[in-house]
Amino acid sequence: MATNVLVKSRRNEHPERLIRRFIKKCKKEKVVEKYRERTEHYEKPSVKRRKKRERAKRMREIEQRKREKYAKRSKYKK
Repeated sequence: MATNVLVKSRRNEHPERLIRRFIKKCKKEKVVEKYRERTEHYEKPSVKRRKKRERAKRMREIEQRKREKYAKRSKYKK
């Protein structure tokens, strides 16, 4: 999952401009975000709770869709 960002110097290009292009390319490829995602370990308790709530909500929605799907089948109707 290594990301190699390569920026070659153009003719008569100022070094600061080259650095600016490099930074833009890194942002576009989300190099920093990927690194943070892999290395961040601590989550605030409020963030943990929020993620837990969102995960539970998704699971409820999936279960509800499954129930509706099976309820539509005539074999399972009461």
